[in-house]
Amino acid sequence: MQKAIFLDRDGTINEEMGYINHPDRFKIFPFVAESLKIFNQSGFLVIIITNQSGIARGYYSETLVQNLHKHLILEMQNRDARIDAIYYCPHHPADGQEEYRKNCDCRKPKPGMILQAVKEHHISLNDSYAIGDRYQDVLMAKQLDIKSGLVLTGYGLGEYTYNRQLWRYQPDLVADNLLDMARKICC
Repeated sequence: MQKAIFLDRDGTINEEMGYINHPDRFKIFPFVAESLKIFNQSGFLVIIITNQSGIARGYYSETLVQNLHKHLILEMQNRDARIDAIYYCPHHPADGQEEYRKNCDCRKPKPGMILQAVKEHHISLNDSYAIGDRYQDVLMAKQLDIKSGLVLTGYGLGEYTYNRQLWRYQPDLVADNLLDMARKICC
């Protein structure tokens, strides 16, 4: 069985810019490649899981998301870092185009994307982490009883500063950014 790091995308790997509807708005944080290398060298699969309801809402196409992900994988490969898989949820339960409007099991904080990855990559959840910049990432981890990490990039700092006292669960780890998180987990 493999261990994995399940990473949120927007606000964790790239700058949070709302709906990224153009490739020029996809700005990867400069510390991401080094972070992924640490996870890779520590034996973790690196799997990105991301809600992309902008597809359902018609803000951008599914092809754009797929092209951004190809770019991200290639950019990391060029820096000797590996992304093992990317899963995205194009759905929204109430808004958008009918084909994408549904209450699915893959929209975070529901665990469908992680469960799919577990099946496809033979992952041990006991040895894995879910990391993101939103409380929904912590909730998703808790549903699966895996360790959670909150980064203070993206929405993380604001959510943690102003809302954590309302949270039912606290993250297992809090870090300034993904590199800080990688060092806390692996070093």
